[in-house]
Amino acid sequence: MSEEPVISPAQGLEQKYLQGYLAWLQYEKQYAALTVENYVRDLKHLFDLVADKPLDSLKVQHIRRFIAQLHSKGLSGRSLSRMLSAWRGFFTYLMRDHGLTSNPCVGLRAPKSPGMLPQALSPDESQRLVSLEAETPDELRDKAMYELFYSSGLRLSELVSLDLQAVNADLGAGEVRVTGKGSKSRIVPVGSFAISALKSWIAVRDQLACKDEPALFVGQRGRRISPRVVQLDMKKWGLRQGVSSNVHPHVLRHSFATHVLQSSGDLRAVQEMLGHASISTTQVYTHLDFQYLSKIYDAAHPRARKKP
Repeated sequence: MSEEPVISPAQGLEQKYLQGYLAWLQYEKQYAALTVENYVRDLKHLFDLVADKPLDSLKVQHIRRFIAQLHSKGLSGRSLSRMLSAWRGFFTYLMRDHGLTSNPCVGLRAPKSPGMLPQALSPDESQRLVSLEAETPDELRDKAMYELFYSSGLRLSELVSLDLQAVNADLGAGEVRVTGKGSKSRIVPVGSFAISALKSWIAVRDQLACKDEPALFVGQRGRRISPRVVQLDMKKWGLRQGVSSNVHPHVLRHSFATHVLQSSGDLRAVQEMLGHASISTTQVYTHLDFQYLSKIYDAAHPRARKKP
């Protein structure tokens, strides 16, 4: 390593190294744009905590103290684990390309949080959310997005990255090709309600879209809709449709997985449709399914009913 220390954030580290790291994530690691945005947010926490210390002076005890500080402010173990992953990757990048000799994040683990199951809407709530009355181009777009989320279990990043031409080519076969994590493509089935909603949106899309815009879903300026706009609009529609649960795109993905698993019991099929690399990731939905079955049991079995 050179004698000059790696410059600190106060000396312009963000300009010199951060952009290179983000390019590495996007083009070499092939992370989704939304994941890269999360890494930027996580690294800003590191830069705030580092203050004026040169990065090559950081030791394991410094990182451990930073994590403890963030945990005391209420950050969950899951958030801290993701943050540590971003920091670890950043130091790995500095070692590879900028002469850093050690990674102070290696071997550290975030504090454990209580296990939480993903939130899912009931079938009735899901139907209520996607069955919105749509008349304007904005409303037709939103209805098509929500139907597609619930019909096919897409991630938010997968939905906003869809292009009109590709969807038009696949829709006749009742399917859509999406690009998921690690730039892996998969084909997902699309239900009849979603196909109908997509056709209604495509018929009026030109009223919002710029002429040269390839995106299937566009925002007010005619360009590819941003993930944040999708999140805010869905929250608004949830309130309007009387869905009391905290509504966001991932809730519809969880609802899709839960309801398909409850009906079919086919964990491998759900794994394939969700695009999970490991079936252990999909197995969390078996716990949701068990909760559902437990409620049915408690309500139906004569020996399970509680005494008044």
